[in-house]
Amino acid sequence: MFKTFNLKKLLVSLAIPFGVAFLSWLLTRNQMDIYSEINNPPLSPPSFVFPIVWSILYFLMGLALYNVRTSPAQQQMKSLGYMIFGIQLFFNFAWTIIFFTFRAYTFAVVWLIALIILIVANIFVFAKSSKAAAYMLVPYLIWCLFALYLTAGVALLN
Repeated sequence: MFKTFNLKKLLVSLAIPFGVAFLSWLLTRNQMDIYSEINNPPLSPPSFVFPIVWSILYFLMGLALYNVRTSPAQQQMKSLGYMIFGIQLFFNFAWTIIFFTFRAYTFAVVWLIALIILIVANIFVFAKSSKAAAYMLVPYLIWCLFALYLTAGVALLN
């Protein structure tokens, strides 16, 4: 059975993570140069990789949100998913400020652990509304686990 495509819901669902990403970029764009100035752990990618990866991840987050919004799941389960999605997106947003603006690397590690826990919770809750939505958040989880390694490395080396 095919779902009806809803362009307005898709655009709003994509605008939410991309809007948060844009706001984060606006607030931290002048601090991003520290990445090349700090000591980074082995396997640290070049800085041009981050905007490419994050664009893909934000797109997947938006698609996941759209899948939940258009699923036939109970509204109560969808609402719980929206709440967790919003909280994890806030943690994602705040991590950039903690790391790049405040340069609080150790606190950024702790914050990122909380974000990872929220992403796992988001995956489980989204799965109850849409398995596809849950799968779309898995690359985000994997990237954040890699980011945890990088952030812990920065905290130890700087």
